[in-house]
Amino acid sequence: MGHRFLSLAIGFSGRMAMNKKKKMISILNIIIMLAVLYVIACVLGYFAQPFITYFPSRKIFSTPAALALNYEQLNFVASDGVRISGWFVPADKAQFTVIYCHGNGGNLSYYLDVAAFLNRLNLNCLLFDYRGYGESEGKPTENGTYLDAEAAYKWLVNEKKITPSQIIIYGWSLGAAVAANLATKVDCAGLALDGAFTSYSDIAQKHFFFLPVRLFAKYNYRTIDYIKDINCPVMLSHSRDDETSSFRFGEKLFEAANEPKRFFETSGRHNDAFLQSREIYENNWLEWLKFLRTENASEDYT
Repeated sequence: MGHRFLSLAIGFSGRMAMNKKKKMISILNIIIMLAVLYVIACVLGYFAQPFITYFPSRKIFSTPAALALNYEQLNFVASDGVRISGWFVPADKAQFTVIYCHGNGGNLSYYLDVAAFLNRLNLNCLLFDYRGYGESEGKPTENGTYLDAEAAYKWLVNEKKITPSQIIIYGWSLGAAVAANLATKVDCAGLALDGAFTSYSDIAQKHFFFLPVRLFAKYNYRTIDYIKDINCPVMLSHSRDDETSSFRFGEKLFEAANEPKRFFETSGRHNDAFLQSREIYENNWLEWLKFLRTENASEDYT
């Protein structure tokens, strides 16, 4: 009887050990599988960056004429030879001309509401498409977006004979990084940033927090660095409801900006704030333009 009990005990112990071993192997297989999936996600994330960063549309679905705005169809060439398309929308008795750097989606025809808004403020507006967008040649790249904005600025100065002191650079979302970069290279009356992010890696980390995006980010778009080197008047706007570019990004950029600077808060989601907070935009822009018209900008203007 004792031998039989011992035999059963040994058998049971062996089965327990085998089950434990199988369980350990299963757990190890799951860990390996998850690790492989994570590596695959990282690889896909690396190569997918151009497709999740730029959303160009080639189709121009409308023009400023649809809003009863006069406009001039433009074609100018960036310094690397890429032909860029744009519109110049004049305003009556305009003292300033705005270069508008749009976001990463669509093309300039998606931003006619901005042209109309600026026109109501008696501001000329130059809208242009980055390479690969609308009727502009090429494919979008980070350096390409910078060169395209520089080409737009040079067209205003060289072709329209507009002096730098009459030019305002304005950028939204991805375009805010492009606008800030341009403002580090040229003279201008002021820089306006709306719904901006601090850097590409910061906003990528926000949306893909489970990936080590800072290790393999293909782009920089470091607005936080550009703004520190800008000495013209700066105006920032941001919505607390912005689900794409955190409100905290706007606060950090304002903290890093040099005087004179201004910040105003809007409401609405990333793509809706401009329409939802139109009166807030208009009031703050009118105040800022009044400030820009003064001969001596006060460093206490906040």
